[in-house]
Order: sequence, then structure tokens, then C-alpha cells
Amino acid sequence: MKKIDCLGDMCPVPVMKLQRETRKMKPGERVLLITDHSCTVKSVREFCAGMQMACVCDEVMNGVWEITVSR
Repeated sequence: MKKIDCLGDMCPVPVMKLQRETRKMKPGERVLLITDHSCTVKSVREFCAGMQMACVCDEVMNGVWEITVSR
């Protein structure tokens, strides 16, 4: 699974990085995006809904989220 480190990145940078990776994804593949900004969680959910992809968000530490996106 590809990992995208977005720690310290402000919106829209994480979504742009995710968009670049999702272009390469094949059905069944997943990407893990790591962020420390809560606004990114909302933006990624909206992006995934628009692209008909699934995403699961998990706050793994206080203020740090891992978002798994699958095609």
C-alpha cells in the first residue's frame, strides 16, 4: 500500500497529493494518507465521495489521522 505523508501540509495540498496517486490506482488498490490537520479529513471524504472511492479515517493519535482510500 502506498503511503502519503501529509504531516504539516495544509489544505488543499493533501488532496492534491491524493489526487495524483489515485490517478495511478487500479481497482482493489489502497493508499494511506497521514495528516495532522482535521480539515484534511473532511476534504478527503468529499474528494472520495465525488470520485466514488471508499475512505476510512482513523485518529491514531491525538491530532493525527490515517486515512485509507481504496478504489
